[in-house]
Amino acid sequence: MNFITKVAFVFLLAAATVAAQDSLGRKAPSVTLSPAPVTTVIRGKATNVELRFHVGSGFHINSNKPAADYLIPTSLKLDVPTDIVVGKITYPAGEEMSFAFAPDEKLSVYSGEFNLSVQVRPLATMLPGKYEIRGRLRYQACDKAACFPPKQLPVDFEVKVIKPPAAPKKNPAQSPHAHT
Repeated sequence: MNFITKVAFVFLLAAATVAAQDSLGRKAPSVTLSPAPVTTVIRGKATNVELRFHVGSGFHINSNKPAADYLIPTSLKLDVPTDIVVGKITYPAGEEMSFAFAPDEKLSVYSGEFNLSVQVRPLATMLPGKYEIRGRLRYQACDKAACFPPKQLPVDFEVKVIKPPAAPKKNPAQSPHAHT
């Protein structure tokens, strides 16, 4: 199959699956984000924020590095306050599985729970306080028979920016001579 044929095939399967589910009253795929605790970060220092996602039972989503070019990868895009820099986003390795709609292919997928790690670094000049970071997780969900059209899950979490600890004060140098 060439690339365009594969893409058309995936979307036809998705449309047929959605139509069948609507008529059968089956459950649609869902991905949720567990509430993330506020992460404390020091101005000028990079810190990782852990985000935990859950894929609904009976479904999987393509990993960040799917096995085929025509599959849509899971990706996180964030909108951050001006004085916060997002560094590396670390995605877990996908689990290799094969399914009825592509029995000869091993696909790289996430199912159940998976974590993403987001590196954030507030600039050294940022005012201390709580800041909300928003974004979206783009994914394509599938069940054992077919894939669904891509979706986006809103993502938000807070970081608490603090000043770095004060540098320790040094004692003044002592004279090596004994004073009497």
